[in-house]
Amino acid sequence: MLYRADSGGGGGVAVVAITRLGVETALNIKRVLVIEGLLSVSVFAPKKYVQPGVCELTGRFGDFVRDNYGKLDAIVAVMATGIIIRAVAPFVESKFSDPAIIGVDITGKFVISLLSGHYGGANDLTKKIAMGIGATAVITTASDSMGKQGVDELAKALHLTIENPKSLTPVNAAIVNDEIVVLVLVGNVKIPFDLINGFEVKQAGSCEEAMKIVNSYSAGAIITRAQINPAIFVDNPIRPFTVLRQRDIIVGLGCRKDSTCEHLVEAIRAALKTVNLPTDRIDRFVSVDIKCNSAAMLNVAKLFNVPIEFLSVETLRSFSHPELSPDSDLVKEKIGVGGVCERAALIIAGKDSKLLLKKNKLNGTTVAIAEGK
Repeated sequence: MLYRADSGGGGGVAVVAITRLGVETALNIKRVLVIEGLLSVSVFAPKKYVQPGVCELTGRFGDFVRDNYGKLDAIVAVMATGIIIRAVAPFVESKFSDPAIIGVDITGKFVISLLSGHYGGANDLTKKIAMGIGATAVITTASDSMGKQGVDELAKALHLTIENPKSLTPVNAAIVNDEIVVLVLVGNVKIPFDLINGFEVKQAGSCEEAMKIVNSYSAGAIITRAQINPAIFVDNPIRPFTVLRQRDIIVGLGCRKDSTCEHLVEAIRAALKTVNLPTDRIDRFVSVDIKCNSAAMLNVAKLFNVPIEFLSVETLRSFSHPELSPDSDLVKEKIGVGGVCERAALIIAGKDSKLLLKKNKLNGTTVAIAEGK
């Protein structure tokens, strides 16, 4: 899910090969990722191996890594792992900021998750590539090897921010060592239980109450929507714990005059399914103010029991963001701005928000999903 072109990641996925046979494998990988919906995929190779669909790799692979490390979501390197490790090593910083790094042998027999396996999505991407090209996925993170779910993996799947990242090591260690780890939901937090594996789930009214629950287990994770009191990190709890804050999920809407509530519901459910989110994770709907009397939109808001907000054309027109799709001349001619749902969702999601799903068209409607920081 992380590397969908319509997910609004950083710079997409770069597949880099340095041999003739490696280029064929790289193009096969790109084909698989495009079929999976990961459309922002580019293949790079030295000039002598460039062909349709392949961009020229200028300089050495290490130079490419240096110039693009902080700009890409993932680098899939079709070459020996030794080359990859030497090229990447000087730039490694943190599992929360490093791109996913994946190695593939030139014949496409093995796909190896090397860096940012959970939070960066390398493990998930490795599995997708391996399945698509008929290779063996090699994943060495302890929790995956044992069929367990780490807290950082849970955070990625549920769109949660890890408030105290240093806690991951002891909490994940408890998981790997078969200790009982609790997941405490605070207040009105709702999550899809089918994405949770191996945690004992409890409910609490506050973070303080959640801490008491955690301290009766070997370790725990707390999911909350509220701002966290910094004191909770320094009060020397008995057990290790990770605090996970639920990010806002904003759904931007657009529709024709003749669109019905049923049309919008179908489009919204399809969009949520694409990014693996349940309907109760929606925090707000948003659209353009010329739709403020749209029966379809107002009824959808009532049906999902979610607030809906309407923004002016001027507000939408003045907004810019690197993830926005190209303007639609037709929409611009009709309402004065080249797009609604993406802009609206990103504005309401707030500063540093990103698109989980670019505009998705269905039955005369458009839906985009943005995630707050």
